[in-house]
Amino acid sequence: MTPQDHARAAEDLLRAEATGQQIGLLSRRYPQMDMDDAYAIQKAICEAKLAQGHNVVGWKIGLTSKAMQYALNIDIPDSGILFDDMVFSHGTTVPAGRFIQPRIEAEIAFVMKHALSGGDITRAAVLAATDYVAPALEILDTRIARQDRETGQSRNVFDTISDNAANAGVVLGPQRHAVDAFDLRWVGAITSRNGEVEETGLGAGVLDDPVESVVWLARRMAQYGQRIEPGQIVLSGSFIRPVECPSGTAIRADFGPFGAVEITFA
Repeated sequence: MTPQDHARAAEDLLRAEATGQQIGLLSRRYPQMDMDDAYAIQKAICEAKLAQGHNVVGWKIGLTSKAMQYALNIDIPDSGILFDDMVFSHGTTVPAGRFIQPRIEAEIAFVMKHALSGGDITRAAVLAATDYVAPALEILDTRIARQDRETGQSRNVFDTISDNAANAGVVLGPQRHAVDAFDLRWVGAITSRNGEVEETGLGAGVLDDPVESVVWLARRMAQYGQRIEPGQIVLSGSFIRPVECPSGTAIRADFGPFGAVEITFA
């Protein structure tokens, strides 16, 4: 793909977000696209949002579970960018029409007190740089159709990365914990939709340890000249399958002693 292709794809995705009208698969439009192309499109989206006055408030890590990696035939995680207009308060209601096809995932969020950068970042460096961890929900949305109507082809990882890793929102629970207060591998959540349990999972589903997910992100970002800044949120990856959230959905993720987080979709 050319830089012009990257810019055009980013414009199409931003228009889809603004209008609520999904676009077709970029992987079908540009069958030669690769991961560098996908991150270049994501970067173009970021530059456009910054030009609109938005700020980067953090990062999300996706495809950390083996089940999702197998589904997309890829063996590494991906990442996306959190912007200031993506932050929702615990217990709030998302306005109707804000998203196209929202889903949620339960995750452990890291909030940083120091910057993280470099290809040699270690687990110890992540722990030292973390201000606190908290229960969180990630809101997913897709500005790209999940499946091509003509061919039946499903979106692949390049479509997802281009679409800012399907990132749409973040909800942090009110509880804050020191990063070493819990064994994060054993922190789990019972995730309910409208009072019925939909998914359960443990932090160990995220690369065997959510801390290792943040290590991966810091190292990947170094390859692109980026770093995690102080005060930024890092969503370490979901340990449940995505839960669909049509209009009228109330979500609660109960993390037990770690806390709880809720969101409702009008």
